[in-house]
Amino acid sequence: MTWTLSYTSSLAQNLTLKILGSNESETKIIDSLTYKNSFNNYKTLNEEVLLFNKRLQNIGYIENELVQTEKTNDSAYQTIFNLKQRFYTIYIYYDKNLIPDDLIKRVSTNFNDVYFVLPIPKIESSLEIINTELTNKGLPFAKFNLNNIEKKDATNLQADLFVDSTSKRTIDNIIVKGYEQFPKSYIKHFLKIKREQQFNLTNIKKKTERLNDLRFSNQTKSPEVLFTKDSTTLYLYLEKTKSNTFDGFLGFGTNESTNKIEFDGYLNLNLVNNLNYGEQFLIQYKSDENDQKTFDANLTLPYLFGLPLGTELGLNIFKKDSTFTTVNQEASVFYQLNSRHKLLAGINAVQSNNLLDENTTTNISDYSSIFYKIRYIFNKPVLYDYLFPTDFIIDASLGTGKRTSDVLNEQQLETKLTISKILNLDEKNSFFIKANAKALFSDSYFVNELFRFGGINSIRGFEENSLLASHYGLINFEYRFRLNSSIYLHSITDAAYFKNKVIDAKEKLFGFGFGFGILTKAGLLKLNYANGKSENQNFKLSNSKIHLSLNAIF
Repeated sequence: MTWTLSYTSSLAQNLTLKILGSNESETKIIDSLTYKNSFNNYKTLNEEVLLFNKRLQNIGYIENELVQTEKTNDSAYQTIFNLKQRFYTIYIYYDKNLIPDDLIKRVSTNFNDVYFVLPIPKIESSLEIINTELTNKGLPFAKFNLNNIEKKDATNLQADLFVDSTSKRTIDNIIVKGYEQFPKSYIKHFLKIKREQQFNLTNIKKKTERLNDLRFSNQTKSPEVLFTKDSTTLYLYLEKTKSNTFDGFLGFGTNESTNKIEFDGYLNLNLVNNLNYGEQFLIQYKSDENDQKTFDANLTLPYLFGLPLGTELGLNIFKKDSTFTTVNQEASVFYQLNSRHKLLAGINAVQSNNLLDENTTTNISDYSSIFYKIRYIFNKPVLYDYLFPTDFIIDASLGTGKRTSDVLNEQQLETKLTISKILNLDEKNSFFIKANAKALFSDSYFVNELFRFGGINSIRGFEENSLLASHYGLINFEYRFRLNSSIYLHSITDAAYFKNKVIDAKEKLFGFGFGFGILTKAGLLKLNYANGKSENQNFKLSNSKIHLSLNAIF
C-alpha cells in the first residue's frame, strides 16, 4: 500500500479599487472624497463600493447610480458612478401634535408648524436627536421614518415624517436592589422619582447622581428598566454605607495664672440612618478648663408622614460653674428644596437661671426668651474625600423675639452666618476659608445670654468658650498641602473682632499656628498647635494651645 502526502500553499492576493464618475467633473468630486482602495478579497472590496454609494446619498447625491464594477487586470477593479443631480436640503413635513416645537428648534433653524428644513448631511444625526428626545418623553418604543421622499425643486427634496407613537410609558414599579430598606420617602422626595411619572431614563440617571450628596447610601451601578407589554419597572442598585461618626477632642495648654497644664475636650456622637428612615441623632458633651459644661442633643426627622417636610428638635444645656445655667430648646420644620438646599422655620425657647447669691452684684439675671427663626442651609459634601469631606457650606439664620426678666423686658434680634469653602489649586494644594459671625441686637444685655466662642471650632489658640460677645465676626484661613490620600499639613491663620456690650469692650484677636491630619484605621486624627493673642499683646509661648481630635466613621 502506498501513502501520499500532499501540501497546498496559496498567497492572498491584494486587490485595488479605483472609483470614477461618469465624466471628468464627477470624477474630481469623487476624488475629493476618501475611500479605502486596498483589499484582501473581493467581498470587502464590494462592501466598500456599497458603503461609498451610501456616502454619496448622505451628502445629497440621492439619485446616484452604480453603473458598473469591472476587473481591469488580475488585481485591479474599477467602479463607475453616475452622480446625477445633487440636492442640498430637505423639507420634512411633520405633525406638531407628536413632535413639539422645542424639539424641532434643536435640529433646525428654518421651521414652522408644518415643516422643518434640514441640510441633507444632517438628516441622520437630526433624526437620532428626535428619537432620543421622544424616548425621554416616555415613548421608548416610538418608530419613525421618512415617507414619500420626492423632489421639491431642482435642489431640494421633501418628505413626510411618520411617527408610530405607541402609548407613552410611565413608571409603574420602583424596585431597590442591594439596600432594600432604603427609605421610600427619599426615592420620592430626595431623588424625586415617583410612580406614574413619565419614563425618562436620562433624567432618572441625573436624579440618582444626587446620591453623591447622601451620607448613608450610594449607587452601585446605573439604573435599569424592564419593559413588559403593560408595565414599566425601574431598578435602582443601591448600598448602605457607614455614616455614623464619633468625634473626640482633647485640648491642653498652660494656665497663665497657675502655670499648670489644663485640659478640656468634648465628645460628639452623630448617629445617621440607623432606623433606615434617614434620621439623624446628634449628642455632644463638652467640658473645658473654665469649669463650663455643655450638653447638646439634636434630632432630625426628614419627610414626616411621607410629606416633603421634616422636623428638627434640639436641646442645649449649659452650666457655668456655680454661676448660672441656661437651657435652650428648639423646634423647627424644614423643607428640603433639593439635595443641597434646605429652608427651616421654627421657635427657640431659652430659660436661664442665676445660681449666685441674690446679694451678689453681677450682670447675671434670671430670664426667659422666645425667638421665632428662619434659616437657610446649603451643604455641598465631597463624600469620597475622607480628608476634606465638605466642599462648601452656607448656614444663615435670622430670629426675632422677646426676653423677659424681673429686671427688664426687651425686644431682641439675633443673626447668625457661617460660610466655609475649599479652594482647590491642584490635586495637592488648596486653601480653606471659613467665616463666622453672630450678633444679638438689644437695648440691654446679661452676661448669661452672650455668645461664647474660642477654641478649636472658632478662633484657635484660645481656651474653649472663654470669650464672651454680644457681636463677633471671625475668619479661619488655612493653606493645606496633601502629602498623599491619607496625610495633609496645614497652616493656621485666624482673626476675630468682637464687642461685649455688657462691659462696653471691643477687641481684635489673632491666632497663628500649624497642624496636620492623618487618616488612620481608627479615623481621621488631627493635631493643631496655635498661639493666640490680642491686638496689643505680644506673643507668649505660654499662650499656645494644642488641639487633638479624632473623627471616626462606623
